[in-house]
Amino acid sequence: MVRTEEWLKPFWETLRDLLLFFRSTRFSHVIIGGVAVSLVGKPRATQDIDGLVLLKGDRQEEFFKKVLDSNFSPRISDAIEFARRRRVLLLQHRNSGIKVDLSFADLPFQEEVFKRKKIVIIDGMKIPIPTPEDIIIMKAVAHRPRDIADIEGLLDLHSSLDLKRVRCWVKEFSKVLEMPEIHSDLEKLIRRSGPAKVRRRSGRK
Repeated sequence: MVRTEEWLKPFWETLRDLLLFFRSTRFSHVIIGGVAVSLVGKPRATQDIDGLVLLKGDRQEEFFKKVLDSNFSPRISDAIEFARRRRVLLLQHRNSGIKVDLSFADLPFQEEVFKRKKIVIIDGMKIPIPTPEDIIIMKAVAHRPRDIADIEGLLDLHSSLDLKRVRCWVKEFSKVLEMPEIHSDLEKLIRRSGPAKVRRRSGRK
């Protein structure tokens, strides 16, 4: 069990309410972004909470109705239409004002994230998060300076990553998005993490 760290306290009420909402409505979900990175890597500051939601069948409209009847409110005036177009619902917690971004899973990789998720327990609250490998893949695709730093931290901290999976998915995303730098930059980070670690993670001796 992980205890609540200082970095998490400003977000605890929001995170708790979000998890309770998902638990009561039974929408499949994982917490991603900075919170997930802090739970599998080194704790770091974050300004919001990000989640990934798996909406099977035609549950999208049901999800909109239930989440807006909860302790969360739209962050922009056309939040629902924006979510239908961009597949991300922009919310904020009614009590704390903390921003919450909920993305909708619609890719094979994202469906795998749910099958592979792990549970971290903080003060009795079960928090579903992606594996370190899947966080690295998402961070590689996002490809911002903060994401690159997060990948470096995870590569340094974890000694038994499934790099074959990471490389496969990042290479696939780099082709689909026509962004070869996504894959090449990941390879640079892996090499920089140290030859011995790379051999051990890749299963080579």
